[in-house]
Amino acid sequence: MNWHACEIQAPFSSPPDGLHAGLEAEGNSFPRDSLGLAVNSEALEELKNRKSKRIWIHMGNSHIGIPVAKKHSATSASEQFQYPLDSSTLKQPGIVQQEAFRRVPDRRRTEHPRRRPLRVMKFGGTSVGDAACIGKVVEIIRAELRESKVVVVVSAMSGVTNKLVAAAKAAESGDRKIVARIFKELRAQHEAAASILIHSAAQQRRLTRLMKDIFREADGLSKGAILLRELTPRTLDAISSLGERLSAPLVAAALAERGVASKAIDATELIVTDACHGAAEPLTDLTRERCETRLCPVLQRGIVPVVTGFIGATRAGLVTTLGRNGSDYSATILGAALDAHEVVIWSDVDGVLTVDPRLVSGVSTIPEISYHEAAELAYFGAKVLHPKTLRPVIQSGTPIWIRNTFAPQGRGTKITPNARPNGGGVKALSAIGNLTLIIVGGPGFIGIPDVLGRIFKTTSAVRADVLLISQSSSQNRICLVVSSSIADRVVEGLRREFASDLAFETMEHITFDSDVAIVAAVGEKLRGISGIVGRMFGALDRHDVSILAIAQGSSECSISFLVAKNDMKKALEIIHREFKLGALACPEIAASKSYETQRRAAESAS
Repeated sequence: MNWHACEIQAPFSSPPDGLHAGLEAEGNSFPRDSLGLAVNSEALEELKNRKSKRIWIHMGNSHIGIPVAKKHSATSASEQFQYPLDSSTLKQPGIVQQEAFRRVPDRRRTEHPRRRPLRVMKFGGTSVGDAACIGKVVEIIRAELRESKVVVVVSAMSGVTNKLVAAAKAAESGDRKIVARIFKELRAQHEAAASILIHSAAQQRRLTRLMKDIFREADGLSKGAILLRELTPRTLDAISSLGERLSAPLVAAALAERGVASKAIDATELIVTDACHGAAEPLTDLTRERCETRLCPVLQRGIVPVVTGFIGATRAGLVTTLGRNGSDYSATILGAALDAHEVVIWSDVDGVLTVDPRLVSGVSTIPEISYHEAAELAYFGAKVLHPKTLRPVIQSGTPIWIRNTFAPQGRGTKITPNARPNGGGVKALSAIGNLTLIIVGGPGFIGIPDVLGRIFKTTSAVRADVLLISQSSSQNRICLVVSSSIADRVVEGLRREFASDLAFETMEHITFDSDVAIVAAVGEKLRGISGIVGRMFGALDRHDVSILAIAQGSSECSISFLVAKNDMKKALEIIHREFKLGALACPEIAASKSYETQRRAAESAS
């Protein structure tokens, strides 16, 4: 760009005020208007020509608007540097660059606008529980759209998935009346929400047709189960997925009603999974491909996609589910596939809490935790996250936020690869009940080869997660803890596996106890802090809580142990108090209010 181009872009009929300041500094004066700007005149034109000529001569090829001296020039020194770098004229804020040269970056911003961040926002069942809740969700999304692009992931309305599973079980047993009653209740629930949220007659008709189609499909699936008296995992996935397929169009329509362009998209078009019905795993490359093809064009048109959580589909298009409460997992799968800046999980809690508030009072919100800490808490029963939620984002390091739909002004909890240190020690507690302790051992196991390997082979065959394992040094007694929902299959499998080895034994060598619970203490680098275990177990011993088994060392940030189910709540209260994790006594974790106080404030506001 040369000086003549600059003059065209910034005509001197309305010159930069900084240039006037420079000219006036040399003794020139100009008439000014009511705003204090110099008014064009013949004298100004003459001075302009003289001044611009001098600047242009000495700018040379400068592309930043600063005069440069010509090398080996025959001109005099005074002419060579009419405007030295310390000139007051060049330092005036309006000099040349203000009008002429700032146009270049302005044009670049127009041609290449700054990319708006992309956030995947997941809303759980309580967040979309009824029309009033969905209204709050719509306002949160509208507020977020001011500064970022948004992909929304929704769960089924609160309680809907449980009712769908109950209907499926009733169909398996042949109870048509229960099935019909449940579907009637669900239809009424969704139609009531739609009538409150949607005022457009055309939108209501479209939504009503869609709901009728979904309930017609549900009716057909249940009739098949009734006729066969069989509920296959494939059929159960198809029925239990209907809740999300009902809520996504409802939320999309509510957004449209408030002026937000939106589109409901079934996750079966996006998330490609294996064929493990009930606990499907995503196929990453195919999922990324589908998301780029299906979602990116929608986002580029300024439309908010509202995606069904919890579900996916095989390559053949068969509906699968990601496991109960799997919508969190759906959100991070999509976040990783789209290279999102953040994933925000909106629920009915203020973030990750120091302990479950239903079990212990005086809890507080943790401002920031690491992926590893969050994974341990989720694995050991913290309801705030699905256990698999963190898997897709670990490699990319995408931050995850946990925030409260009903108190959106709260900061929530940020989950990052490496959380802010708190000086070491216990940061949070978690517990999981509904477990079974299986004991494999006795005299008959002495000398049997590869007992541990055969146990894991059996648990793997029935797809059972082993939450805790303990063994004696001789391997003649091994304890493992699994979910009670699958314990019978594990016990049966183990008895078959060791049947030939124990054929002549008269006593039972595989026993179980279903009245146990796991308590886990989670915190940064717990393994390397001396005295933590002694302090914890000493406090439990003083209150007569017996430890049945312990696991430490396999994880740097958790210590887990087994207690009787009746002692679970008591153990949590003791440890929470021992390590001062409460809102009033935990300055290193949070300066936030207690969970109960925040919930009362949210309820009062609503």
